[in-house]
Amino acid sequence: MKNLKTMVMVYTVFFTISAFAQQAKTNRLTKIESDSVSIGYSKTTNIVFPYAIKSVDRGSQDILVQKAKGLENILQIKAAQRGFIQTNLTVVTADGKLYSFVLNYNEQSSQLNLSVNKTELVERQEIYFSDESGNKEEIQEYSKLAFYEKSKIRGGKENRHQIKFQLNGIFIQNDIMYFRLIVENSSKIKYDIDQLRFFIRDSKRVKRTATQEIEITPTYILNDVAAVEGEAENTFVFALSKFTIPEDKYLAIQLMEKNGGRHLELDVKNKKIEKVKVLPTL
Repeated sequence: MKNLKTMVMVYTVFFTISAFAQQAKTNRLTKIESDSVSIGYSKTTNIVFPYAIKSVDRGSQDILVQKAKGLENILQIKAAQRGFIQTNLTVVTADGKLYSFVLNYNEQSSQLNLSVNKTELVERQEIYFSDESGNKEEIQEYSKLAFYEKSKIRGGKENRHQIKFQLNGIFIQNDIMYFRLIVENSSKIKYDIDQLRFFIRDSKRVKRTATQEIEITPTYILNDVAAVEGEAENTFVFALSKFTIPEDKYLAIQLMEKNGGRHLELDVKNKKIEKVKVLPTL
């Protein structure tokens, strides 16, 4: 009997050790290596991914990222500030893979076109085009209706550097939303537009933490000009696939000046989106 108890104790200790060993093995982390990429303020770096980009997380607001217009697997990166402190970028693609990059500032960098598939040349990398919702001609016609629609919304504007940036109206028809935006240049200096983009961002911003954002790519832009002349204005209409915003997030509409510092941003909460006006049927 004593020997039997001893054997039971030995087996119990053995299985306990095996269980802990198995658990330790299960919980062991595998390191994902990060690639180093140098970017500049006056140059755009393009990274081609093997699958469509689903999520982008930048470690600092000192860098600008966007998907190439009309494409799903090409990410464009440039510095928003000269000489920024080293930061990182995380990208998740449609196949569920995570890619991590360490970004360094280098205005003389020659890394302008890169592919994450190191076994193939960029020229051979397959390109994924965005799916466009609705009929293109129909969207253009509804964009014109949104342009001339008399109803307006209030409160969505920012006025700095003699530039007024205003969200003037939100409309919808056939699952497409139309955002009417006005850029008014009261200065005598031409305003060259580098980027006018839409993001959904987290409402809570904590310093020195990653900022998660989802870019919404327009399917069509009415009056898409490259610059607003001095003492002039332009009214844009952006056609976007319909969306709503969770309570802990907001819509950021970002206007960036090319080779300048007159940058403006509109922060739009879901309660303003809910005031959308239905356009009359064509």
